[in-house]
Amino acid sequence: MTNMHKETVITTDAPGAIGPYSQAVKLGNVLYTSGQLGLDPVKGTFPATVEEQTERSLLNVKAILEAAGTSMDQVIKTTVFLKDMNDFLKVNEIYGRFFAQPYPARSAVEVACLPKDGLVEIEVIAYIP
Repeated sequence: MTNMHKETVITTDAPGAIGPYSQAVKLGNVLYTSGQLGLDPVKGTFPATVEEQTERSLLNVKAILEAAGTSMDQVIKTTVFLKDMNDFLKVNEIYGRFFAQPYPARSAVEVACLPKDGLVEIEVIAYIP
């Protein structure tokens, strides 16, 4: 059996970790991202709407994937955390612009609160070819 070791992935094109965690961890050919809020990585602020935060969250995910040598096409599973499930359709519309068939598996859950009072947070698991 091959010994695999975990590697962290860091990019300045996505917001830095705001706690004791990594933006992503690579193990073999699999990448696990931490949840990405819709924070602008330069300004450190949120856009106003859930649609804009969803787009920014997915752009942050995309930046991390690219830093790890993979892409949105290689995403296997996503988890979407919503502050308000009533925003699901709005989030889903933006989400659909970032993924093509075959779509990744997905879970979407409403949570009581997100860090920094964000409206959406998205994490992914991706294959690294």
